[in-house]
Amino acid sequence: MRTLIAALTLLVVTVVCGGLVIVARLLGIPERPGSIYEKAPKWWARSMLFMSGTRVVIHGRERMEGESARVFVSNHVSWYDVLALVGHLPRYSFVAKAELFKVPLFGPAARAVGTIPIERENRKAAFQSYEEAAVRIRGGRNVVVFPEGTRGPSYALRPFKKGPFVLAIAAGVPIIPTLIHGTVEVLPRGSLWLRAGRVDVHLLEPVPTAGLTYEERDALAREVYERLAVAQHELYGIASPALPGAPAPAA
Repeated sequence: MRTLIAALTLLVVTVVCGGLVIVARLLGIPERPGSIYEKAPKWWARSMLFMSGTRVVIHGRERMEGESARVFVSNHVSWYDVLALVGHLPRYSFVAKAELFKVPLFGPAARAVGTIPIERENRKAAFQSYEEAAVRIRGGRNVVVFPEGTRGPSYALRPFKKGPFVLAIAAGVPIIPTLIHGTVEVLPRGSLWLRAGRVDVHLLEPVPTAGLTYEERDALAREVYERLAVAQHELYGIASPALPGAPAPAA
């Protein structure tokens, strides 16, 4: 029953909220803090979270406040990761796989609110997408990326793609390593059956990128990976594979 209610909610709020932002964009309504482009996605996400009985707890909330832009780099194991972040982060753009933009209504709505499509199989196109994201960051928007590329089957981290770190270096803004836990229990990959639950979003200490160069992207990716891996192990006892040349978190 919970799954059916959530599915109906998804249909209704996608039509309503998606329609609002598409019409707003067609009418030329400008984008600014607190505009419909920021509010409608939050209404959409929070409606889904509420109807599915999902409670989101933000840890380190002060790291998403203030006017300076940041890149939120998050692990990814469930569609509910997206809902948890959309429902709570301020003034952001997502970098999302281009296939999602082909979904009727959802795709045009995602584009209207500033979501940036990325062609994951086309390296040149992918880096062009990150360049577009860097421009938006310089304009004051936060950007959310999932460096693993797609949802994983478990909480253990998987290797990071380098594009998000090139983006952060190009924009010269801090990275906020973002650890999400609880969404596997709510909606694991490959399942359509929802369960009520609690989702914890941990915003870790920022990783500065000012002054870094393109050649330092691998070191930056390693540092963010290791911070997330250590936090995940300390908080939840989950071990992630050690990167080549790096020790695993202590047992």
